[in-house]
Amino acid sequence: MSGFDLIIFDCDGVVVDSEILSCGCLLTLLRQHEIEIDLAEVYQRFLGRNFQTVADQYRVWRNEPVPGDFRAKWEAAIRLAFSASLAAMPGVIDLLKSLRTPVCIASSSDLDRVTFSLSLANLTEFFGGHVFTSQMVKRGKPAPDLFLHAAAVMGVAPERALVIEDSVAGVIAAQAAGMTVWGFTGGAHYAGREGRTALETSGAAQVFDKMSDLKRSLVS
Repeated sequence: MSGFDLIIFDCDGVVVDSEILSCGCLLTLLRQHEIEIDLAEVYQRFLGRNFQTVADQYRVWRNEPVPGDFRAKWEAAIRLAFSASLAAMPGVIDLLKSLRTPVCIASSSDLDRVTFSLSLANLTEFFGGHVFTSQMVKRGKPAPDLFLHAAAVMGVAPERALVIEDSVAGVIAAQAAGMTVWGFTGGAHYAGREGRTALETSGAAQVFDKMSDLKRSLVS
């Protein structure tokens, strides 16, 4: 089997194909606030990061705090987009059904969004309530706090955990936690973009673009 005692999955862009939707909503909202940016820069700055990163960058751009209703508007737009078209990552249900190793989620999104996403994609049953988010720790990715918290709650030593991540911030966080990390570039947000090099340079030991390939590596 996997050779690990725990497999930690990022949520957005790994188990659900959501980054193209949520980042698209963020792009629209930033442009409404007269911030000229394209989708590639949204990915570069915010992929795998929590809302505080958005708020901090907004202050840099506008020299003022992010508006009080900004996050609520973003989350409302995300819910509409997810309700219309969110899907499980192709092949992930087959992968999860085949695993015997304990699994959990560790996400930079807030708990409401993650549980909503898992429910829409029919993935809730696979994680048994083992969902950890950046709200639960002092520092989000790329700090190691979230992954260390997840492993501690799951009762697994960091060196016995495998992390599956799609973002540079997540790969760096897993590396800092002393975990093995594999990169995944199968999400729609990587269409037409080369992501392997950045993930490998950040510390991913392997990079996959299909869940079927990941299954072959974990199930034997």
